[in-house]
Amino acid sequence: MENNSTKNSTVLVVGATGVLGMEVCRQLAAAGKKVKGLVRTSSQKEKVSDLRQLGVETVTADMRDPQSLCGALQNVDAIISTATSTISYQEGDSIETVDLAGQLNVAEAASAAGVRHVVFISFPPMTPEFPLQSAKRAVEDRLKSKNFTYTILQPTYFMEIWLGPVLGFDCAHAKAVIYGEGRNKISWIAIKDVASFAVASIDNPTAQNAVIQLGGPDDLSLLDAVGIFEQESGQTFELQNIPDEALREQMVAPDSLGKTFSGLMIGLNEVRTIDMKETLRKFPIQLTSVREYARQMIAAGAAVYLRRPAFAFLFL
Repeated sequence: MENNSTKNSTVLVVGATGVLGMEVCRQLAAAGKKVKGLVRTSSQKEKVSDLRQLGVETVTADMRDPQSLCGALQNVDAIISTATSTISYQEGDSIETVDLAGQLNVAEAASAAGVRHVVFISFPPMTPEFPLQSAKRAVEDRLKSKNFTYTILQPTYFMEIWLGPVLGFDCAHAKAVIYGEGRNKISWIAIKDVASFAVASIDNPTAQNAVIQLGGPDDLSLLDAVGIFEQESGQTFELQNIPDEALREQMVAPDSLGKTFSGLMIGLNEVRTIDMKETLRKFPIQLTSVREYARQMIAAGAAVYLRRPAFAFLFL
């Protein structure tokens, strides 16, 4: 059921030039929403142009600069914040400045500007502790304390990233890196499905002041995923194993990004699956399977459409 108070709302997407943010903008525009996309002076011109071609009004500000957010949030009813320094990385970004301080700035600015609803992309709690998780939990706590409605979405591992070439899952060359034993079941989720939940949360009353864990339709281990790619491609994959001990040793890395991706890689072998039955009853979204994703990747030649971040081959 649609919430009439948000039907004609203006939605600001923070992180609009990122992979997830761009998809959120595309879906909002397709749904007839008035969309603003937050961009920086350093944002790639091609991505800014892509946003404008979607019908998105771009507004220039920097979440690291609280003063710049004041004008960007004028006449904004809702915010969807997808911004992170871990994927859509720019020089000078860090988990501390973007994922923590930047997101806290957005929360404070949203409260001051009278924004009614903030949708924040996080991830489910996991062990061990690492910088990105600490930042996410701090932002979640701040959102819950403010005077607006919040929706905290906690999707599990994105298949495009963790079953993609930037982290060593290279179906074009039939090679895959396996972090740890690779036998733990994971509810892989597609980026476009996360975007769909974010967009649907704007108008769905059940998303108000809610924390919602998100997964896909399959509970598959990394090795299971390799098997699906082998079936669909007709190739036998060459596997490279990164032992759990090596992942844990990297947790003492001096940089937050290195620690974070070590923690996320360890989490691949510890995270629990996510039962989506009740969530799909409230959000009737058709989820993408790993097999569908494998077919898409094979058909596309597994083109690398995500920029390789600095952490991508820490262990290779």
